[in-house]
Amino acid sequence: MTGAPSNILHVDMDAFYASVEVIKDPSLAGVPLIVGGQGGRGVVTSASYEARAFGVTSAMPMIRARRLCPHAVFVPNDFSAYTEVSAKIGAVFNSFTPLVEPLSLDEAFLDVSGSVKLFGHAEAIGRRIKGRIAELGLTCTVGVAPNKFLAKVASARAKPDGLLVIRPEGVEAFLHPLPVTALWGVGAQTGEALERLGLKTVGDLAHIPRRTLERALGDALGAHLHSLAKGNDDRPVTPGEAAKSVGSEETYPHDLDDTEVVLREILRLADRTAGRLRAKGLCGRTVTLKVRFSNFVTITRSRTLPEEVDATADLYGVTRATYLKLDPARPRIRLLGVSVSGLAPGPPARQLDLLSTTTGPRRQEASKAIDSIRNRFGERALDLASLLDPP
Repeated sequence: MTGAPSNILHVDMDAFYASVEVIKDPSLAGVPLIVGGQGGRGVVTSASYEARAFGVTSAMPMIRARRLCPHAVFVPNDFSAYTEVSAKIGAVFNSFTPLVEPLSLDEAFLDVSGSVKLFGHAEAIGRRIKGRIAELGLTCTVGVAPNKFLAKVASARAKPDGLLVIRPEGVEAFLHPLPVTALWGVGAQTGEALERLGLKTVGDLAHIPRRTLERALGDALGAHLHSLAKGNDDRPVTPGEAAKSVGSEETYPHDLDDTEVVLREILRLADRTAGRLRAKGLCGRTVTLKVRFSNFVTITRSRTLPEEVDATADLYGVTRATYLKLDPARPRIRLLGVSVSGLAPGPPARQLDLLSTTTGPRRQEASKAIDSIRNRFGERALDLASLLDPP
């Protein structure tokens, strides 16, 4: 069992996307609020606690959320706003320690071992972080523990707007009464296998021989769960890991089949992805098209280019050609996605000329002008002519 000091924090924002929407429109405070895709196949990205009281949860199909809470206010995702607020939150974290490992826009691990002499013990740092986050008009929950696993479990148990400290001497008392589903790696199937063995709590797992778990679940998973059940997790907080890819995808309310319609959607996603690349100051060489068919089979097709790109025309040229190579007898399409990996700092030194004779500085200047207008007036303030609805 761990004997390390409790200097690892897991900070998790409370109903983050919904809370940002309240900052944008304070009249939404205190009402059931559901954020996510608005189509018939959209899913809930975030729900206020008022909406959660009716059973609405993240990743729930939007159509089910509307049945559970028909009187809620439904708003579409605004990832530009969420990213902007997330950057402010990240600045708060980095003001206390450089050892910050973001997990998503709304949660991160912090190692404050080197900060306690300056800011006080870890619990005090957690409370100061909560105060700084409150100044942004948001609430967060903080778990403080000897390692990442325990800190994350602690924050999950303290939500919302809580702070829970797990000290080394209290690990067993905190962890062992919890259900086995509290352990990373225990999903429905593994949970059923453990229940068949009569193992219902974390303490049950901690008190049986490791080899018993390894024989029942396989060597890797058995050893992993046995270690977690004893409160062990030796993974360090890894700061500033660079993004591996940038992309955009969409699930459609009705299956797509018409080639012209599909290509328009691919262009829309390529344009959105290009904008996100430029907003992050990145470009990339590998362009990927993701397609999920109506039978739920998903395929990805990638092409690596000789030079980095960040322009809509380049991304669309690759993904359009990729799509047109698919079997025309394929099923209808449920989801499309466009992403770029093999990232590097942007803008690219040169641009590929896939669709246009307008390359290099002229295209970059045009992209900057488009980004400027959209940043000021919204994503839909300026659209590609080919994406406009026909008269």
